[in-house]
Amino acid sequence: MRILLVEDDPLIGHGVSQSLLEASHACEWVKDGKAAMAALNDEGFDAVLLDLGLPGMDGTAVLQQLRARGKDVPVIIITARDGVQDRIQGLDLGADDYLVKPFSLGELQARLRAVARRHAGSGSPQLATARVQLNPATAMARGESGEVALSARELALLQALMYRPGQVLSREQLEAHVYNQGEEVASNALEVVIHGLRRKLGKQAIRNIRGLGWMVEK
Repeated sequence: MRILLVEDDPLIGHGVSQSLLEASHACEWVKDGKAAMAALNDEGFDAVLLDLGLPGMDGTAVLQQLRARGKDVPVIIITARDGVQDRIQGLDLGADDYLVKPFSLGELQARLRAVARRHAGSGSPQLATARVQLNPATAMARGESGEVALSARELALLQALMYRPGQVLSREQLEAHVYNQGEEVASNALEVVIHGLRRKLGKQAIRNIRGLGWMVEK
């Protein structure tokens, strides 16, 4: 998953971003509300982790503007504000979930997977297409040859496609999900990851649409 983290506390931001990277997510970390709104002009995020107590522009204002623009990207509020009215306000403004600090990084990962499933229209912990089944929590997939373990980058790429079955993702979109901002990417790196997935799951698991990108069937 490609995640936008909006957090001004350097210790929390570093810990959460490192946890996301270790769990095979691509993470972009910004530290204030205006930077968050600028980043959200990009349609490519799978989820937003949003602190409320941000400098300059409060997280509630970010959430209001995001929903006013018609953007439906899943948002999980992460905040020290633990009052019932704070939770009610956050959810009523359009947040998908609300997590009070301090929180377990494992719980955060599980909540991310849950909102991503709901956004994709599935309540099952596994994603499934015509040819592939994927459990993001275990990084295990099932294709033509049975169940196999995926590398971190294979998991990130396959998740990006399977959350959008039937939709063609370009090279740039997939690289944004697989590699972190500023990371140097070799010209054929994406093809190497796709080749590895096809070898494990079958040649038809991922389709190439010439000149446009790649997709998985619904």
